[in-house]
Amino acid sequence: MIKLYKNIFLAVGLLASIKTFAQSSTNSPYSQYNLGQLSESLLPQNRSLGGIAAGLRKPGTYNNVNLANPASYSAVRITTFDIGLYANVTSLSKGGATENSFTGELNHLVFAVPVTKTSALSFGLLPYSTMGFKSRVSGKILDTVDIDKVHNGKGGISKAYLGYAVQIGKHFSIGANGSYLFGKLERNRDTEFPNDPTFINSRNQVKQSIGGLSFDYGMQYFTNISKKHKLTLGYSGTAGSSVNLNTTLVSARYTIDASGNENIALDSTYFSERASQKLKLPTTHRFGFVLEETNKWLVGADLTMGKWSEYREGTSNPNLPNTIGVAVGAQITPDITSVGSYFKLVDYRFGVKYDKLYINNEINNKDINQYALSLGLGLPLPSNRSTFYKINLGVELGQRGTTENNLVRDRFANIYLGFTLNDRWFQRYKFD
Repeated sequence: MIKLYKNIFLAVGLLASIKTFAQSSTNSPYSQYNLGQLSESLLPQNRSLGGIAAGLRKPGTYNNVNLANPASYSAVRITTFDIGLYANVTSLSKGGATENSFTGELNHLVFAVPVTKTSALSFGLLPYSTMGFKSRVSGKILDTVDIDKVHNGKGGISKAYLGYAVQIGKHFSIGANGSYLFGKLERNRDTEFPNDPTFINSRNQVKQSIGGLSFDYGMQYFTNISKKHKLTLGYSGTAGSSVNLNTTLVSARYTIDASGNENIALDSTYFSERASQKLKLPTTHRFGFVLEETNKWLVGADLTMGKWSEYREGTSNPNLPNTIGVAVGAQITPDITSVGSYFKLVDYRFGVKYDKLYINNEINNKDINQYALSLGLGLPLPSNRSTFYKINLGVELGQRGTTENNLVRDRFANIYLGFTLNDRWFQRYKFD
């Protein structure tokens, strides 16, 4: 019966992931540029720590999947499954006007399986980037006819990965991920006449289909610096891979009914499928450390850099700025052996981060920065000798951009909910 419940749970998770990963999970004007709003390869337990990952191996008694540094897989000693949800609340401000929105989706579905005592395999599915935005500017032509210029976009890119790590000696581990990126991005520029049905609305649409392989790698050095304390130094990076980019341009005419709903397009005035191009992704680097007292506390920091000046769409060079980010996080577990107080068993996490994004504002040529504060809890559930469960809850509160220089201030609250299962799935038992 237990095995049946597990299989049903996994099947539901897989079907849900296929459906929801393709949906847009953001409503930010800063997602309209290039590949959209990038999603770091981080689970809720990492995000609650400000996003630290380079030096993180096993934060507590539970086995953990740390995708942002594949070298950490070698610390997995028991089959680990992690599935999670994501919700976003956004407040956009510009020129005294404010708009609020809510989105949500399945965030990740990942596995890690030990191969030997010093190596492990990991695979899964998670978002790479998302796009979702809409803006409307109203005006008049001929001083009498109302006209709206509407810009909107949607879509996203997903990442399916397979990774492996092995520990070499007593203090060193290396690992790598091979990933397949796939998805579609759609941008529309519409001209609408909201109050005159004799005019026909028009749309210029750009659809981009992306697919191809990418690679990332990592290493960790870990050692005991005292009887109780351990230090882990880590590095991970991504190769500057090239993936396929197919672009379709469509111009169409359409009408809107009395309820404001868009009717089926009347016709297409232009259609063009461009020849397939190569999309050149940047190289990235992540350096970090974690200092910890096992099952008590840990503190760490990461420095990330991305060479987005290398980014190309075919021969086009959008002159993107290079990125840099700093993250600091900590976790405290009051008493892992407590039997009288559940709250002493809980992992309490917090962190802060700063990122200079890869967005180059076209109007003011101004860099867009992001700041965030994160909080989280690791909530253990009733377990037995071979199976362990934990709920990981994380919240990020932050801001992108500013209202200065006619820009948009994007204040957001990201909520992450993850379920971690540790179990010995591939061992035979005499009794079930």
